[in-house]
Parts: sequence; C-alpha cells; structure tokens
Amino acid sequence: MEAVLVPFLEATVRTATPLAFAALGELVAERAGVIDLGLEGAIIAGCLGALVLAGAGGPALGFAGGIAAGALLTAVFAGFVVGLRTDQIIAGTAITMLGLGLTGALYRGLFGATGAGLTTATLAPVAVPGLSAIPLLGPALFHQPLPTYALYLIVPLLAWWMRATHAGLALRAVGESPAAAEAAGIAAGRVRVGALLFAGAMAGLCGATLVLAQVGTFSEGMSAGRGFIAIAIVVLGRWSVWGTAFAALVFGAAFALQYLFQALGWALPYQLFIALPYVLTLALLAVLRGRARAPAALGAR
Repeated sequence: MEAVLVPFLEATVRTATPLAFAALGELVAERAGVIDLGLEGAIIAGCLGALVLAGAGGPALGFAGGIAAGALLTAVFAGFVVGLRTDQIIAGTAITMLGLGLTGALYRGLFGATGAGLTTATLAPVAVPGLSAIPLLGPALFHQPLPTYALYLIVPLLAWWMRATHAGLALRAVGESPAAAEAAGIAAGRVRVGALLFAGAMAGLCGATLVLAQVGTFSEGMSAGRGFIAIAIVVLGRWSVWGTAFAALVFGAAFALQYLFQALGWALPYQLFIALPYVLTLALLAVLRGRARAPAALGAR
C-alpha cells in the first residue's frame, strides 16, 4: 500500500503547488474587493513567459519571466477595473481571452508549428535531509521542487501579513467598504492595484511552476481552467489563507487521483480521471454554498 500511497501523496503536493500560488493571489485580490476572472489569462501568460526566458537564461530567469508576464497582463486588467471602473466580470473574461489568444499567437510565431518540444530546463525535486526520510509524509512534503518549499514560506507569511500588519488591515478594509476606507485615509484604488499586481505575479508564478517544475514545455491552453479552479478554491477556503492552502491541497489530490487509479489498474476511460477536478469543483460549490461570507464589496466598482 505504501508503494501506491507515497507516489500519490507526492503527486498531490506537486500538483497542488501551482494551484495554491494562483489561489493565494486571487485571495488577496478578492479581499480587496476585486474578482480577477483574468487569472486564467495571467497563468497562461506566465507559462509562455517562463518558457521563453528559461530558454534564454535558465530556470531562474524563467521564473522571473513568468512572474513578470502574469503581472503585466493583470496590470491591463487593473487599468480597466480600477482606473476606468469597468465591470469586473466582463473585463476579466476579456483578459482571459486575450491571454489565451495572444500566447497562442506568440508561441507559434516564436517556435513555429513544431513548438519547443521537451527541451526546456526543469527543476528536479530536492530532498530535505532527515525530513524526507519520514515514513509516508516525508517524501510527499520534503522531496519536492523548490517552488513547493517557497510555498511553505509564502502561506504563513501571507497569513501573518493579512492579520497583523497595517497594510493587511487596509486591504481587508477596502474589500469590506471602499468608501469607509477612503474616509479613514486609505487610498482604496492604490490598494486594489497593488492587490491585483500581486495576484498577477502569483498567477505568473503558477504558470512558471507548471512549465519549469512539472511539464517541461508549453502547449496552447495548458492552463486548462486552473484560473477558474483557483477562484473556486478561494471560495471553498472561506477567504482565509490557511483555508485556501488546504483547499488547494484537496484539488491537488483530485488531480493526482488519476495517477493513483491508473496505478491500481482501474479499467476506466481516462477522460473520467481528467474530468474529476472539475466535477469536484461543481460538487463542493453546490454543497458548501452560503456557508462563508465573501468580502462585502467584492465585485463592486
């Protein structure tokens, strides 16, 4: 049994990592009162940015390129929803369509019809001495690529920042009532722009992790709905940092189940395994609807 569970748990943490990056960024945006439906576009932009710059200067530059690409595309979204006060849903949908279309066009223009193949440099798992030897959980938690260890730091730091700092309290105040925050001397527009840029950078980091720590290449549409799943993860995590991180782990397990089922030899169509995370999204949203209160100003212009 351990021979089956250990690879499953490793895959759970590995696939949850990019989801958690995107979801934590979305959490910050939503706590500022903005629904970032452009998250999917920022993720795919991060994928292509990582591929291009990793080919030029290695994985470290690739991660920088992914983060920059995600933040840049989200800056366009911020310009519309914060600067021009356009509808967040319409603007986010347009940004996602722009990201998917633009990355496909740029990819074909840069790499041609054959694409970049599987030649992109990727990060190998790094074992933490001692901790990786813990039975069952050790390999899952402490034999992972470097982005996963970065996530272990980001989650507690972000939770502390949102609860214990003036900037975090200002963010939450803007998400509850921008007018009241403005009356208290908080620049609500500036807070929302900062939150969105963080969300875009985290979405770009999600895309870079997909390319440089998991897949090793780029394909059109490879974000595969992760941006929308990340939005669902925030809801299921009840707009808290730790809840969002746990919900991302649950969805990572849903993605990893396809490998577990295949290892067990279940003779089922593979399409059922691929559809599982998306079915789980709908099921959990239906079951848990109304059990958590969103920021009061979420979606307001």
